Amino acid sequence: MPASTLADPLCEDCSHPITAATVVSTVEGEKLCSDCAAEVSRCDECAAHTRDPRVTVDDTYLCSQCLIDWQRCTDCDRYTREATAIVGGGDACEQCLDNYDSCADCGNRASDTYAVDSRGRVCDNCQEDYRECADCYILIPREDTYCESCGDNHTPTHSQVHDWSYKPTPQFHGNGPLFLGFELEIKIPRGVFTEAVDTTIDHVGQLAYLKEDSSIRPCGFELVTHPMSYEYALTEFPWRLLKKLRLLGAYTDEHVGIHVHLSRAGFDSSAHIYRWLKFVYRNETAVTTLARRSSPEWAMFSDEARSRLWDYAHGTEDFAWRYEAVNVRPEHTFELRVFASSLHPQQVQAALAFAAASVDYTRHLSAAQIARRRGWEWTAFTTWVRSRPDYSPLLAEMEALACAS
Repeated sequence: MPASTLADPLCEDCSHPITAATVVSTVEGEKLCSDCAAEVSRCDECAAHTRDPRVTVDDTYLCSQCLIDWQRCTDCDRYTREATAIVGGGDACEQCLDNYDSCADCGNRASDTYAVDSRGRVCDNCQEDYRECADCYILIPREDTYCESCGDNHTPTHSQVHDWSYKPTPQFHGNGPLFLGFELEIKIPRGVFTEAVDTTIDHVGQLAYLKEDSSIRPCGFELVTHPMSYEYALTEFPWRLLKKLRLLGAYTDEHVGIHVHLSRAGFDSSAHIYRWLKFVYRNETAVTTLARRSSPEWAMFSDEARSRLWDYAHGTEDFAWRYEAVNVRPEHTFELRVFASSLHPQQVQAALAFAAASVDYTRHLSAAQIARRRGWEWTAFTTWVRSRPDYSPLLAEMEALACAS
């Protein structure tokens, strides 16, 4: 019986016989003759023949084996080594990322985003942390009822929150000559406004009062103290109130501040006022660091003010602007406007301590100290503060903010 023989394989395209020497295999497992293989695409990476090459973001064509660990962009249908997962489904290459908004809360790109009052847009996942405004349906924090725009028509009121122009006869506390009064701007969720007001009034008694302020949006109040000596403020102001307000949901942000009023009677002379103003303005970088903000809108260190400090010290303030680092327009006080608001006692105490310490430091600052010991400089002031335990809140805050040298 004759030995059996195996027939040569046939090309899967043209059915012509092919030999082991001439067969060409594709990535997909097909066996082709050389002529038919020449009509099939080749992978730009491994040069293998492939029926189904895929285009990449680099305009190359790769086979399925070389595309392992690559991802397909659902926008342009091209493959990429680095794709970003899109909230809501799919992946996007770097070129297609701009087709998607970033979520203002989590930072992820999303196929669908939703407008949030004054905060940009959020993704499907993060929008669950919000609720719709009762009037216009824009998303707002869950503790609120209205967005900022609609809230203007629904601002809560309270009999103990006075009009912005309210100005009772000042009641002085402690021993002068320097008295300090501060205005603390606080934002309050509408849902706890009444409770926050009642809590504040219960704690401050006759030491302070509350006022409206158009800059505190969408809801809040300004806590205004009567004049106090620095020592009296540290020991008698109800500092525990700030934590209670935080626990209620009260907060501060970059749009609210602390304004410290310093009594003009606390200065020895016009020369003392000039030295104090010059010290504050010469140390803008350190002061704004300590203040935790630089606010050209509400507390500007302007060149014009610097050029007029001598006039301001001598009572020529006809052209002074209110929104300077130091507002010199009030008749009986200077208003130090630089500090960011806070509900943390050390930060508020540091604002008061800086006001008192800077006045004390410049009271007897001599020309010799300025010339020989660099008395204008922040380093000299810091050294002076370190030797005076009364100003420990200031030193603690300077060290915390790395401006104690």
